[in-house]
Amino acid sequence: MSAEQNVQPRPELKFGLEGVIALESHLCMIDGEQGILLYRGYDIDTLAKHSTFEETAYLLWHGRLPKRQELEELTSQLQAHRALPEPVLNFLRQANPGAEPMDVLRTAVSMLAFYDPDVRDFSPEANLRKAIRLTAQAPTIITAFHRLRQGLEPVAPLQSGSTAHNFLYMLNGTEPDPEEEHIFDVCLILHAEHGLNASTFTARVIASTQADMHAAITGAIGALKGPLHGGANTGVMDMLLELDRSGVDPELWIKDKLARKERIMGFGHRVYRTIDPRAIELRELVARLAERKPEASKWLELAQRIQQIMKREKNLDPNVDFYSAPVYYTLGIPMDLFTTIFAMARMVGWTAHLMEQYANNRLIRPRAAYVGPMNVEYTPIEQR
Repeated sequence: MSAEQNVQPRPELKFGLEGVIALESHLCMIDGEQGILLYRGYDIDTLAKHSTFEETAYLLWHGRLPKRQELEELTSQLQAHRALPEPVLNFLRQANPGAEPMDVLRTAVSMLAFYDPDVRDFSPEANLRKAIRLTAQAPTIITAFHRLRQGLEPVAPLQSGSTAHNFLYMLNGTEPDPEEEHIFDVCLILHAEHGLNASTFTARVIASTQADMHAAITGAIGALKGPLHGGANTGVMDMLLELDRSGVDPELWIKDKLARKERIMGFGHRVYRTIDPRAIELRELVARLAERKPEASKWLELAQRIQQIMKREKNLDPNVDFYSAPVYYTLGIPMDLFTTIFAMARMVGWTAHLMEQYANNRLIRPRAAYVGPMNVEYTPIEQR
């Protein structure tokens, strides 16, 4: 056999797995060309305008919208499981006040496995119970740590009200404004699910090894932390604040950044080739806040101008992070909690994907194309 015949053809590479279909899912359909996002067949615009976070959770977990009694039962279950085990609350008390909230959330979620009676039960019923607990407990972790780092006592979760209501109540210690509660509830719907993104893929890879749900969610939180995934909305608000403080013309500022090959956070998406449909909904939420809070008008005007500049200069449209930043900021949520809110909402999507993975599991094991040296001769250590 000649040397030419012995050479193996190099497989086609898909860096970043872009465009690779790794599995089938009933949960989410994204048409990046048309800017369409469906949860279980329902358009995101419809859900944002008519649904609630709890109803959306039921849809993603069960595959259909709930009847009234079913929704009330799920809401009651979420309310009943908001409290944290005392050792997890003690960890939050002892955590470094300067720690990144995403790191604290990741560690606390991992700890919850120690106290979950279903942790090693992979039945569909147990997986649903774990999904409910994780979704209910995440807001309590986030708000408790935030208050403790301020030198305040955590506000005990309510056994009533929506997830959005309870989060804002535990964060501030006061009952939220109904309109702001509704706006925040819509934000949670918009962030609940988004196909096989980096964090969801991470969770499914971990679950495919038959690791438990808490382990998979811990990995997902780690993946979401990165600025190229969930952490971008903090960068967006940093940009808006810098432009507001400096008074620099946004067009000059952005062109200078682009000339230096610097990334403008909140623009572009691996999947969408047009505006992210969630960004459209979030832009409307900023406009609604602007009717009540003058500062939101400033952020809306500035953000829309940046959107126009980026479209003209780079033909890039905003993604979900771009308008979520001014929404959260206007609601009075600290900037370093923005990504934890993403995680809090996405807990529903992550756990739905995990239930799907466990139901029809196959180990996810891609291969790498080896490009290193071949048949290197071993040299004894004395001769090196």
